Amino acid sequence: MTTTPPTGPGTWGSSESPSELHLGGEAVKVLAHPLRSRIVTQLRRSGPLTATALAALLGTNSGATSYHLRRLETVGLVEDTDTGKGKERIWRAAVEQHSWTQSELVDDEDALTALNWLERDYIRHFAGKAEQWLDVQQDWPVEWVDHLGINDNVALVTLEQLRAMRAEIEDVLLKYRRVGQGNPQAKRVAVYTYAYPVDLDQSPRGDRS
Repeated sequence: MTTTPPTGPGTWGSSESPSELHLGGEAVKVLAHPLRSRIVTQLRRSGPLTATALAALLGTNSGATSYHLRRLETVGLVEDTDTGKGKERIWRAAVEQHSWTQSELVDDEDALTALNWLERDYIRHFAGKAEQWLDVQQDWPVEWVDHLGINDNVALVTLEQLRAMRAEIEDVLLKYRRVGQGNPQAKRVAVYTYAYPVDLDQSPRGDRS
């Protein structure tokens, strides 16, 4: 799975790029913290910030923010821009998105527990943002509203077909990631994709690898 907050977690993928960090067990455990997850999202949304500026945006104190920034730095999710004056440190997101592969973590129970929390936190984040959109959509031009919001479909696929479908969706999202750059009419749009089996109680038999 891949997440790409500027505004929150959301898309998937399998390949690593210069703008993506593939998380191992230790990195997942570091990221699975309420404030750390918000710090990464805020830096991707707002750009480089000091710990003090981040703390003000997130409603916490700069000491806690500094500590969690240093923890995130150890796993490559944030970095010092080296542009601060004196002892001031200005932080930025080190990558645009991060990914993980759950099967790589099966031997690390703590990492799986952390990942379970992290994924649930991302779902809560999505639900909150979706409700905020419903609160303000009447203030947006109807032409935009017509193409935003929820859309759901059902696909009948094998495992291999599911992999191919997800790869194709990722390719489309990559194509449009910066297509509006430089256009004053363009707006950042968060696109969430979430696949789950309709028959949740009917796990496929056979190889679970």
